[in-house]
Amino acid sequence: MRCVNTPAPLRVAIIGSGPAGIYAADALTKQDAIPAAVDVFDRLPTPYGLVRYGVAPDHKSIKSIARVLRDVLERPGVRFLGGVEFGKDITRDDLHTAYDATIYATGAMVDRRLGIPGEDLPGSVAATDFVNWYCGHPDVDVERFVLDAREAVVIGVGNVAVDVVRILAKTAEELSDTDVPEPMLSVLAESRIERVHMIGRRGPEHAKFTPKELRELGQLPGAGVHVRPAEIAFDLSSEELLQVERQARNNLKVLIEWAGREPAGLARRIDVRFWLRPVEILGTDRVEGIRLERTELDGDGRVTGTGEYETLPAQLVLRSVGYQSIPLPDVPFDDRAKVVPNDEGRVLGPDGAPVPGDYVAGWIKRGPTGVVGTNKSDAAQTVRSLLADAPALTEDARTPVEDLLAERGVRLVTYEDWLKIDEAEIALGASTGRGERVKLVGWHGLYAALHDA
Repeated sequence: MRCVNTPAPLRVAIIGSGPAGIYAADALTKQDAIPAAVDVFDRLPTPYGLVRYGVAPDHKSIKSIARVLRDVLERPGVRFLGGVEFGKDITRDDLHTAYDATIYATGAMVDRRLGIPGEDLPGSVAATDFVNWYCGHPDVDVERFVLDAREAVVIGVGNVAVDVVRILAKTAEELSDTDVPEPMLSVLAESRIERVHMIGRRGPEHAKFTPKELRELGQLPGAGVHVRPAEIAFDLSSEELLQVERQARNNLKVLIEWAGREPAGLARRIDVRFWLRPVEILGTDRVEGIRLERTELDGDGRVTGTGEYETLPAQLVLRSVGYQSIPLPDVPFDDRAKVVPNDEGRVLGPDGAPVPGDYVAGWIKRGPTGVVGTNKSDAAQTVRSLLADAPALTEDARTPVEDLLAERGVRLVTYEDWLKIDEAEIALGASTGRGERVKLVGWHGLYAALHDA
């Protein structure tokens, strides 16, 4: 055992290079009390997680957060190690051999299911799949979506649902100055979508989208928004409106302004609906419609059905009812809460005691809540716990992780490699006249930029 004031740094592995992981690296390396050497791992050859593959391509101000994250990856004492899959290329035991501590920051990777009949019909998909597709995630094939549907239904009223509705309602020309990959942009150019329904189980005062996101739907030059007055039923001057939170009040003001308008003369229409829950997706060989039940709140504030139904025609249904994390190999997991059990970032074992050397940050720690910036304070809390535990974690003998990966033939992607991908995408954006960058397509496209077969 060595003292923490010796020159040898605290060695920390971070699994996941999204905002939570990189903010943890930031907190570790900008403090002066304990020198730290940080390796940030990712399964992909590209960093930034949801900032790259989850933020809508037309939200350039949010995507610019990547510049802040880039500064952290370029800091002395921080390394990006891409192309390394936890549980396959490297294990928890390997990390304990090579590092003093590990922070798991793998996010929430999958959509929640609706749990209704017809959910697995062709044409019924997770919104995450669509987001990953138009963001160019290498796991999603170009052919995953053809957009031959005339009417689409998006289940959910959060910001991700609004993003999906907006991308469906925009033209390819409106997206041409974004980083959407060329093949995906071509599919969007051939889209036959005429009408998009966004469905919320509760009322508009409970919607999770932000006023800024909502207003963007009303600013699309080629699409009109329709809201049913009966599903809003709020008086702007009423005492009832004053009781709801500020964000909800601002949302309601926008929705009330739209209520009753009939879009005319536009190529596409967006219907924003409330007080409806899906009970069945209809169709035989593929989605043909969706059956919805009118809802209301009971005396305890829970959503309950009224027994009144309606059916919407649809050939595409996208569910956007929340994300959830999945278990990591050999890491404790709460199957009910869908998070790693923890106390201020310290991973807790089955006995409720902290697991030495194991920590979590981000959505896998707290669940899919907050915005990108929320991860900064969340990661800082985890790092404070880790630094407090440091005297019990540090050891002299550690196996270099490069040796472990070399033995397994893992093609490690360094930060310098990532810069080659970055440069290739910037060059593609310039050559196509489409703006700052255009993303490369698929695993082959990314590795081709590294001159790998």
